Amino acid sequence: MVLQKGDYILLDYTMLTKDDGKVIETTIEEKAKEANIYDPNQAYGPRLIILGETKIFEPLEEALLKSDEGSEVTVEVPPEKAFGLRDQGKVKVISIREFYRTGKVPRVGDIVEYNNQRARVISVSSGRVILDFNHPLAGKVIVVNAKVVKKLTNDEDKVKEIVRQYLPRLDMSRVETKHENGQVTVKLPSEVLFIEGIGTIKFRIAEELAQRFTDVKKIIYVEELEVTREEQQAQQLQQATQGAQQPQQPQATEAQPQQAQGGSSE
Repeated sequence: MVLQKGDYILLDYTMLTKDDGKVIETTIEEKAKEANIYDPNQAYGPRLIILGETKIFEPLEEALLKSDEGSEVTVEVPPEKAFGLRDQGKVKVISIREFYRTGKVPRVGDIVEYNNQRARVISVSSGRVILDFNHPLAGKVIVVNAKVVKKLTNDEDKVKEIVRQYLPRLDMSRVETKHENGQVTVKLPSEVLFIEGIGTIKFRIAEELAQRFTDVKKIIYVEELEVTREEQQAQQLQQATQGAQQPQQPQATEAQPQQAQGGSSE
């Protein structure tokens, strides 16, 4: 069945500039490595797209709405529907003294902030700095190669993928979800307790779940910790045995000679 607005899908994609074929973004780890844009801090894999709601390029969404699970599409996105047309009025000449006042020395290629806007330094000469406030991909035709990896049909999978958006590095095979009787339960592995800001993250997940599932009146999080007392006791016994076997180190006293600091003196 052809996809419709409101469908939840997992989408793999690769974006590149048409003029030079340079890959600018991809969800596929191997392609990122091939294009030398691999980021070890990024979690690769298909992205959750809610058709008609997730912000994606209009030509891509139109192509997806004519596709189905497993389909592959390739679309060209013109500049006005991608990152905008280049506007020469967004290229500004600034005195280099403006940067010196903040203790910065601008260099060509730097991304700087000026008047609360980000810009790229394209020239530095004769006491002047030329800043380009256009998006780096402005004026470019973008080619998108995409594949509908999966269409999500049950609420449990949808909840799990929403959780993945906020905790992308979490092993989803260890996450359990349930949606029934106006209640969503999310069971998380114990390691989430060590994630910085986990309270805020869980609150944001709950907000989105409440927005997506209008029947939900309660959201429950469960973090399960296993206690294996026999293993703990064996480990404590081993540590105590090892401590008893270590010989005591002699302690220095005032009667013991100390090594001279900085060499000897006559």
